[in-house]
Amino acid sequence: VYLYGHLDTRPTEVHRTFGMAWGMGGWLLFPFLQKIGDEATQALRQRVAAELQRLGHPHLPQMLDDAARTAQQAADALGILVGQVAKSIIFRRKSDDAAVLVVTSGDRRVDEKKVEAHVGGKIGRADAEFVKSRTGFSIGGVSPVAHATPPVTLIDQDLLRFDVVWAAAGHPHGVFPLHPSDLQRLTGAPVVDVVQAPVADTPAPQVAA
Repeated sequence: VYLYGHLDTRPTEVHRTFGMAWGMGGWLLFPFLQKIGDEATQALRQRVAAELQRLGHPHLPQMLDDAARTAQQAADALGILVGQVAKSIIFRRKSDDAAVLVVTSGDRRVDEKKVEAHVGGKIGRADAEFVKSRTGFSIGGVSPVAHATPPVTLIDQDLLRFDVVWAAAGHPHGVFPLHPSDLQRLTGAPVVDVVQAPVADTPAPQVAA
């Protein structure tokens, strides 16, 4: 542990009530770190909520009891079909390092060749650092709106099968409902064919960003 810029090698004490303390001063870290986490979660939710409100969307984010990092987890928590989860997949366009956001139905897999045809260049997978730096969100909670840097966005036409879908709201616990056509209005993105043809056997789920 670094204390005042120097490595503190003194024994760490475990505080029975708060779970963690360090050094002879008994600094209690657990409630402090928990507060930081709560404030960060609140800030992300407020950012998405503010953008939805600015765009005239009537439904604000809701917080789930458990994290929903995959479409299946979100569907289970909400009691809906997997296809009604509007999952966000982030790619990296190789020519200019731009973020490409594909909002697709939870029971579909993205066809990268189709995406490349729509965005005019080769794409690659985006790692957690890229996703965080470009969107401001962590993988598992990427909202279709309120990005730190506006991405190139495509909307899966298969979402139009449903009257209501649910999208991430900036945090793995946060979601909000909308009609699929609202996605086009909120993002200004085209509705296109970006997925592989459905097959009888359900493939392993892609992790939503």
